[in-house]
Amino acid sequence: MQLEQQIEGLLFYKGEGMTIKKIAEILAVSVEDVNTALSNLENSLSGRGVSIVRNADEVMMGVAKELSSFIEAMRKDEITKDLSKASLETLSIVMYKNGVTRSEIDYIRGVNSSFILRNLLVRGLVKKESDPKDIRRIMYKPTLDTLSFMGITRIEDLPNYEQTVATLNNTINNQTNE
Repeated sequence: MQLEQQIEGLLFYKGEGMTIKKIAEILAVSVEDVNTALSNLENSLSGRGVSIVRNADEVMMGVAKELSSFIEAMRKDEITKDLSKASLETLSIVMYKNGVTRSEIDYIRGVNSSFILRNLLVRGLVKKESDPKDIRRIMYKPTLDTLSFMGITRIEDLPNYEQTVATLNNTINNQTNE
């Protein structure tokens, strides 16, 4: 498999920005090789629905600029309609854990949650913060607006809080022990 395909798959899977150095580490190639492959990938994606978005040394997959008005219309529709069962499930995990990584959410739910997390971020129901234990990781937390909307003043006021947190922690701990 060519390096361009590996990078495309990796960026698609991650669903968020990655540094060129991190991509090089994961794929065990040089930074120069990644930059060359990214240029080739950008050229091959020209005129297509997705593109490579760059900001300094960070890259991610994005939607082609020609689709921006279409995507904006979809985004407005997403914000105004009710939350799906999957969105409510994801939001519940974020609220009970009050600081959870995407990979932990994915493990608990058994599916990729990138799209749902993006939707919750757009709606202002969750926020991203750096993990205090490892600043390279992103944690998802509920916003104060979410707590206010639900009529609770602190996370511990959620129904069956201690039992649910214990269950979620056991599930996540099982992941790390596998």
